[in-house]
Amino acid sequence: MTGCTANSRRHLSSRILTLDHLRTVLRQYADHTGHAVDLLLIGGLAMLAYGHPSRATIDVDGEVRDHVRDLAEFLSRHHIPSNLGQSVSGWSVVAMPPGYRDRATVLIDEPGVRISLLAPVDFIIAKLRRGTEEDLADAAWIAARFHISAPLVRAAADAALAASLEDTALFLFQRTVERFCATLDSSAS
Repeated sequence: MTGCTANSRRHLSSRILTLDHLRTVLRQYADHTGHAVDLLLIGGLAMLAYGHPSRATIDVDGEVRDHVRDLAEFLSRHHIPSNLGQSVSGWSVVAMPPGYRDRATVLIDEPGVRISLLAPVDFIIAKLRRGTEEDLADAAWIAARFHISAPLVRAAADAALAASLEDTALFLFQRTVERFCATLDSSAS
């Protein structure tokens, strides 16, 4: 291995974000600003929290109730890229299934820092809304890990569609859901 490649790998691995590191930085933010953090994880860190053995990420994706800009700037100063918003449902033309926040599971609940995860089927819908290859692979892993059936995904997708404003982009989501569910159906056989 060349020195340049070794240095690049060392630099990349030093940037890998873990839940423990995020918790520490969020605690620092809460202590520094006096603002409590209520974070609903969505991306790669959520995959780790769900138990994925090898998922790695360098950023944090999620929904926070308040102080989005302040938190994003604080994370940036700590070299943690972020994609944060007050409503995950607003990240796509396709809404999240109503009640997704109520179904979330609390992963960490400490003074000033609360981190939650979407219910597995809601996480699948969040991934299918984007529909990239990585998102589809994440959704498939979650479906297998938590034994999520195609009918359950279809029901959640129907709820999301019913909560969405009419748009031709919904047709693409419906096709993505049907292809994903067909894969689930075939693997269940």
